[in-house]
Amino acid sequence: MKVAELLIKCLEHEGVEYIFGVPGEENIDVMDALHDSTIQFIVTRHETSAAFMAGTYGKLTGKPGVCLATLGPGATNLLTGVANANMDLCPIVAITAQAGLGRQHKISHQHYDMVSVYDEVTKWNTQIKTPDIVPEVVRKALQVATQEKTGATHIELPEDVAGMEVDSSPLNIVPHHLSEADEPVINEAAKMIDQAKYPLILVGNGVTRGEASEELRSLVKIANLPVVHTFMGKGAVAWTDEHSLLTAGIGGNDYIACGFGESDLIIAIGFDMAEYSPKSWNPKGKTPILHIDTQEAEIDACYPVQLNVVGNIKENIKNVKKALTAKERDITWVSQVRNKAFSELASFKDDMEFPVKPQKIISDLRSVLEEDSIVISDVGAHKMWMARMYHCYQPNTCLISNGLASMGVAVPSAIAAKLVHPERQVVAVCGDGSFQMTSAELETAKRLNLPIVILLWRDEGYGLIEWHQLKAFDRSSHIKFGNPDFEQLAMSYGFEALKVDKTEELKSIIEKALSLNKPVLIDCPVDYRENMKLTEKLGNIIC
Repeated sequence: MKVAELLIKCLEHEGVEYIFGVPGEENIDVMDALHDSTIQFIVTRHETSAAFMAGTYGKLTGKPGVCLATLGPGATNLLTGVANANMDLCPIVAITAQAGLGRQHKISHQHYDMVSVYDEVTKWNTQIKTPDIVPEVVRKALQVATQEKTGATHIELPEDVAGMEVDSSPLNIVPHHLSEADEPVINEAAKMIDQAKYPLILVGNGVTRGEASEELRSLVKIANLPVVHTFMGKGAVAWTDEHSLLTAGIGGNDYIACGFGESDLIIAIGFDMAEYSPKSWNPKGKTPILHIDTQEAEIDACYPVQLNVVGNIKENIKNVKKALTAKERDITWVSQVRNKAFSELASFKDDMEFPVKPQKIISDLRSVLEEDSIVISDVGAHKMWMARMYHCYQPNTCLISNGLASMGVAVPSAIAAKLVHPERQVVAVCGDGSFQMTSAELETAKRLNLPIVILLWRDEGYGLIEWHQLKAFDRSSHIKFGNPDFEQLAMSYGFEALKVDKTEELKSIIEKALSLNKPVLIDCPVDYRENMKLTEKLGNIIC
């Protein structure tokens, strides 16, 4: 068989369901091998979108998402999505074509050394130089991608090697097993929590990856511990739980951030610094950290670790809970913070000013969606509002890219989410700036007949950048742009298109979009004058 056929057989053996990508001249052998494969190839309209889809598939399943591109511009287009997945700790394997071995030593058409280019944005990457190494390369790529902390790997396949003959077979799959922390470490962690007067949990992305949400909820209940979520930790503890201090990370002296100032021990569980810089919540580095994660903590002056509890997060949480001494804690302040946050959201429930305020959009969206519905926020001003005010019952039900935080992620991610969970409602929340970066994938969603809903917040500009400009200079610069008729654009792709002309229509329009069971775009004008009002509000909060 050809090397390309063996590559596909190895991926089939690994349980790969989908490959997202764009075919090219230099990977025609791979595309031909996929013709009769059990793997479904999802043709995307841009390579970056393919990597976004693969990353979201990896995040939701825990299995590596696989994406493919040709050499040169295909590989460089794929790069942003791969980097995004790697920084968000999503398992992903990128496969790119390359020029034949006989022309890699000189300047050649579309040739760059992509192994060097990908080195900074992957955990591991290599080129297949000889046919016999294919099984080893594929096995290692998927193994490394799924090892904690999960992330991206990259395989480069030269066009001439892809067509070579080979006689080999896939390697056995060895599952991962994370060890548990030693008993003395567990006992020391429990002692730190017992002795703290105002301990506070900061929960990150790792709790969801480690499927440790139920164990965390049990610990929180038994020990009576308040919990703050990062953007990517949302839903680890349900927002309805009295211990939940909701989400922090927007910056400023928010209600939730006040809890950090009162705490004498921060228990960081599954937390990654790319999610929320410690300088924002422990600026002087005075509050000690109990770090519970799969790896020891990154060194940071504002993250003064007193103890690393390293290994299987789920099992270590269980063991810490067993070692704790039953203790009553007064956390009435938690309910006070929760009441302030909830009253703020509730105050916009009946706000009918137009254009629609961000708080009203979120209030109506949350009231309509089911507990297990999946919302994917793109990057922009809407992301900050969604992170702060869209509350979750379950993990992985509000996906926010907060590592690389690449614009354009929501529509491709919604496609992947619907492939993984066809039984759930899936909504992509986009700004008009981010939407236009990957809007061609509407054709992909329609071709696959995926009933996703795109809720478009329209303000005719880069709202988040304007927000920062106004805070820094009290004026904005070069952030406005023109838009197409989004209704006509959506319909041209075969989407149903709905437009919000009055605020009182919004909730019923969202309900209608979800009931149609077809791809739908909702064009909703947004009033981003609320951005600076929030900045002023955060500046006046007194802890």
